[in-house]
Amino acid sequence: MSVENEGYLTIEELKAAGQYPSGARFQEGPVAVIECVQEIPCNPCETACRFGAIRVGEPITNLPKADEGKCTGCGLCVARCPGLAIFIVDKTYGEGLGAVSFPYEYFPLPSEGDEVTAVDRAGRGVCAGTVVKILAPESFDRTPVVTVAVPVGKAEDVRGIERAGQAGGQS
Repeated sequence: MSVENEGYLTIEELKAAGQYPSGARFQEGPVAVIECVQEIPCNPCETACRFGAIRVGEPITNLPKADEGKCTGCGLCVARCPGLAIFIVDKTYGEGLGAVSFPYEYFPLPSEGDEVTAVDRAGRGVCAGTVVKILAPESFDRTPVVTVAVPVGKAEDVRGIERAGQAGGQS
């Protein structure tokens, strides 16, 4: 997989590489979207998934692949990925709303109910969102997972939020 000069993959590149859930799977509820492009020895996502939905295999430098039929969208893999390259997208969250869960390693941590600017893979603001959940158990090793509700049509684009006081900045 090649990353164009921008440092991230486009949805089209993810789909072409077989790294993107199908439209039908998105309609079933939350699902992991793996945007890993680093062919390095790494497999915490595979070992974190108790459903066997993520496979790295041999060699350990393979890019992880998600089995959308096994993925429940639980999100355990999100905090385990040292590359911060796994997201949970739920296009069935609510009436006209989707939800996106992502790792968040910045301070201050947002609060549930905060109105935020959701950003895309390039850190550009794409829409308004509302923080609906923050998970930060000790087992996540200081990587909280933030979930933001956004318009369902933006759920595939959103990958973070602007940091407090950082308008126009990357998440």
